[in-house]
Amino acid sequence: MTTAQTSPTTSTAPPPMRLRELAFGAACAAALRAASRLNVADALGDTPLTAEQLAAAVRTEPKPLRRLLRALSCYGVFAERPDGTFTHTDMSRQLRTDDPHSLRDIVLWCTEPWTWDAWPRLDEAVRSGRNVVQELYGKEFFPYLNEDAPESADVFNRAMTTSSMQSARDVAAFLDLSGATSVADIGGGQGHVVASLLEKYPSLHGTLLDLPRVVANADPRLRAHGTLADRMRLVPGDCREDVPVKADVYVIKNILEWDDDSTTRTLSNVIRAGGPGARVVVIENLVDDTPSMRFSTAMDLLLLLNVGGAKHTTASMTDRLTKAGLVIDDVRPVNPYLHAFDCTVPG
Repeated sequence: MTTAQTSPTTSTAPPPMRLRELAFGAACAAALRAASRLNVADALGDTPLTAEQLAAAVRTEPKPLRRLLRALSCYGVFAERPDGTFTHTDMSRQLRTDDPHSLRDIVLWCTEPWTWDAWPRLDEAVRSGRNVVQELYGKEFFPYLNEDAPESADVFNRAMTTSSMQSARDVAAFLDLSGATSVADIGGGQGHVVASLLEKYPSLHGTLLDLPRVVANADPRLRAHGTLADRMRLVPGDCREDVPVKADVYVIKNILEWDDDSTTRTLSNVIRAGGPGARVVVIENLVDDTPSMRFSTAMDLLLLLNVGGAKHTTASMTDRLTKAGLVIDDVRPVNPYLHAFDCTVPG
């Protein structure tokens, strides 16, 4: 019985080799994108296949496909066996569209065409502290996506939905809302977090506040005739302008990474809406001392490029929350990627 070859590791590579590998990091990202767009992971099942068999399935030339698979196998994405066939690894399975933990849409989002325009200008963004999208495309990032790159906007929406669905389960398991009667998900996208919380607590009532086009496409469980609709209120609006929602608990997840002014206005609106005693749970990726540092710091740089935003350190998040007037009761990890700042509006 043959076994998959061990993927080469870079952890013990000497510095010159490691630096060369890092300089070619774009090749790895491009290879992941190519494999995702070609649906190679879907074509490869539990039975090892040759490059020729896979090429026939995904309609490519066999020799270039073998080169692509060989490059990815070096990083543990797919594995090449001694007999020349390829098999899945734990990572390559997450490129499948039917995997419950699929990261395919997130891989595509991180490698969309605009990213290849923006990354070479990172030095400009570092010098100025401003995004580069305005200069590249003549408009801000989200107007550019929605007006000029609708396919990329669709990829963004799918990636955010995937990320939200996967993290919502962790957030619901983490949060203890046993003493609350109402929860508001502020800027909560399609509402996967609030839906998971309502399923966990059958007597809890929820509200989702986000832009009109977002709440119009909320999780089907929350919309009219959905399984949670009778305990749910959908409120179209911009949390930076107003939060017309009264609740015992406010959840703010991964939206305080815009510019400081937007963050300040959002927190002020939540504090005013909740009033003394309200609980405010802020959930964010952090860029200091977490297991996901490489991923989080890369996202931080991408935010600088596209919207001029930033991921937070524990200190910077603490500073913004306390300056806004919140009392921080606890800070704990939700999972390897997210931390929760459990706060109270003082009386």
